[in-house]
Amino acid sequence: MPTVIKLGAYTIFIWTNDHEPVHVHVCKGSPHENATKIMVPADGSPYVEHNKDKIPNKDMKTILRWIAQNKGRIYLMWYRIHQD
Repeated sequence: MPTVIKLGAYTIFIWTNDHEPVHVHVCKGSPHENATKIMVPADGSPYVEHNKDKIPNKDMKTILRWIAQNKGRIYLMWYRIHQD
């Protein structure tokens, strides 16, 4: 699974065998299947689908802000990974 970025203690990543709509997963440390899922809509702000990794609100705000500022980068990576 490609890592989009390491943001402090958190890893933002995309599973290679995942499905649309565009989203990323976030966890502390190494990626795992119960990572938090954040949706990245083209026409709106990113939002938390679920927070299974129990990321604290303060950290989540920083993560969501980074995702919002880097939506183009995330979309490019998503479609490069899933271009079947």
